[in-house]
Amino acid sequence: MNRQDRKTQFTKALIELRSLVLDGSFPSGARLPETSLADRLGLSRTPLRQAMDRLVDEGLLERIETGGCRVASFSMADIMDAIELRGVLEGTAARLAAERGAVPALAQRMTEVLDALDAVVSPELDFRAYVSLNEEFHSLLARLAGSSIVAREVERANRLPAASPTAFLQGQDTIPDFRDSLRRAQTQHRAIFEAILAREGARAEALAREHARLARTNLEYVMREKPSLAGKVPGLALVAD
Repeated sequence: MNRQDRKTQFTKALIELRSLVLDGSFPSGARLPETSLADRLGLSRTPLRQAMDRLVDEGLLERIETGGCRVASFSMADIMDAIELRGVLEGTAARLAAERGAVPALAQRMTEVLDALDAVVSPELDFRAYVSLNEEFHSLLARLAGSSIVAREVERANRLPAASPTAFLQGQDTIPDFRDSLRRAQTQHRAIFEAILAREGARAEALAREHARLARTNLEYVMREKPSLAGKVPGLALVAD
């Protein structure tokens, strides 16, 4: 197997194993059965173990002293902290983009994405298009300052349980309150980018952090009003009772 094939196998293992962990296929505290899991994913144990190492770094798995890994568990406070951390990092990305000046090509694409988001949230909501465009907005925001370090750490934070900007966009397109929430989120998207273009670093940072807190509001709504949806939010299956 050449280097590219090994990389492909690792990527497949990482994506599929992360998905299994986040969707609750293995309960919190469960030991991962390496042999049967490798067979299930159609992979050798080497890329699987590499993927497990990465998920240990991400905090989704924990090492067992006697060998192997088990699924981590989280409290609701942990989930709130993960969302807060993502907001801090995105706020830093927004501030740096404002202070340094946004990368021109990314700023142009951001303008296009925001225009497209305006079209899909009004007058009727195109939910599927919104999910894709919202993900691209946050990816661009992380990279606008041209800092690979900041972009990498934002991406890392997005992999924490329920911290991703798209975590609460699963199975919610039929809920009126969430449709209104997406329109408020788009207003915030616009305000963040306008602050960046105006070179208002402190304002851009504050707006980005406030935007992330909208996910906390949505989480609280899900847990209070629609607990049946919790299983559709990646990572909430890992929350201990």
